[in-house]
Amino acid sequence: MRRRVSAAVIVSVVVALALAGLGTLVLSRAAARRSAEADLRRQAGVVADLAAALGTANQPDAEGNPRLSVTSLRRMSDAFDLHDIGAVIVGPEGRSRGELPAGVTLTPAEEETVRAGGLVSGESAGGRLYAATGRSVGPAVIVVGMTGTTRGLLSGPAGWFVISSALVVALAVGVGLWLGSRLARPVRDATAVTERIAAGDLDARLPDPFPGAGDETAVLARSINAMADALARSRGLEQQFLMSVSHDLRTPLTNIRGYAEAIADGATAPGDGARVISRESDRLERLVRDLLDLARLDARQFTLHPRPVDVGSVVADAAESHRAELAAAGLSLVVQADAGLTGTVDPDRLAQVVGNLVGNATRFAAGAVTVTASGEPAESAGDPSATTGHRSVVVQVINDGTPIDAADLPFVFERLYQGRRRPTRSESGSGLGLAIVRELVTAMGGTVGVHAPTD
Repeated sequence: MRRRVSAAVIVSVVVALALAGLGTLVLSRAAARRSAEADLRRQAGVVADLAAALGTANQPDAEGNPRLSVTSLRRMSDAFDLHDIGAVIVGPEGRSRGELPAGVTLTPAEEETVRAGGLVSGESAGGRLYAATGRSVGPAVIVVGMTGTTRGLLSGPAGWFVISSALVVALAVGVGLWLGSRLARPVRDATAVTERIAAGDLDARLPDPFPGAGDETAVLARSINAMADALARSRGLEQQFLMSVSHDLRTPLTNIRGYAEAIADGATAPGDGARVISRESDRLERLVRDLLDLARLDARQFTLHPRPVDVGSVVADAAESHRAELAAAGLSLVVQADAGLTGTVDPDRLAQVVGNLVGNATRFAAGAVTVTASGEPAESAGDPSATTGHRSVVVQVINDGTPIDAADLPFVFERLYQGRRRPTRSESGSGLGLAIVRELVTAMGGTVGVHAPTD
């Protein structure tokens, strides 16, 4: 990441400078050409006037043409910092003597213009700017031509731009490397911590971001720390789960083995021993069944058969099937189910949910367990367009025992979670019933929760 960020910064700066430089050089070149051509035209006029004056001051030659020495022209070229200069003297009879600078060839229209005292300019065959003009000296005409050039690409403002661009690129390289290292450091730290977590070190954490920090790296750090906390808690629950299952398996097996040996030794009546073995076998069966159900729920391999049913009847029947069990424990059962509660659920799974909730309530109730099923009218749910029927069905299983500790409320549906409050009755199920309730209710599109009075 560091290399990519640094390269992105450097490339962005270089591309921006290249585009700006290209535009600057093109504009500078055009402006320099216009300025040089204007200067050359002005200088051509001055030199032509001087040449005419010199030619007038000197005696004409034998043919009556003015004299103009090459030395005088060279001195003028040096004085005006020209590339080259030349002159052509056109006599009265149209014959010419001398030559213009190399590469400068006037068209017939341009010759006519300069002979009339006009001024022409352009670019010669050699790529240099030229200017030419003529002056009359007696019956003859002196045509003066000169060539110049624009300044180099690296001269003037363009040169300073190139130098400053090089400095900016060097600075961009330094800033890019520093910025890449600065931005990549949190990612490198996060990578190192996640590798430690993947290796099993669930105590690895990133430094907590500043309070209120909401940038991407802060969110990433909080997410990784939250993931590590969740994994550590899951590992703790897994260890607790294994220990609890091992204990729940060992206890009935020990009892079964003990009573089997007692029957074999004649230390106990066969009927009493058989009843204990049967009870412990049922306990083992419940544990294995719940483990299998929970495994299927986790793997999403269980099947649901939802269909419209009378939810009140299903809830009432499931609760009534536990009346004898509650009576044996000295508890009363109260069932209150509204009539006509129609819902689309799997009746067998709903009965299993109610049975698990009633079984859990039996462990903590002091004298009674109450099961209710009621409907929530659509109007009360904020749907004025529905005037009949119910939006949802609420099933509650209430026991009159000591309320659940507030610290345990978020975890009561965890697998084998051991709360601070101990059950009133030690005879129980597998400890997985509430976890199965949550999975089944969620799969059927419902929600499950727990409420404990604070009074």
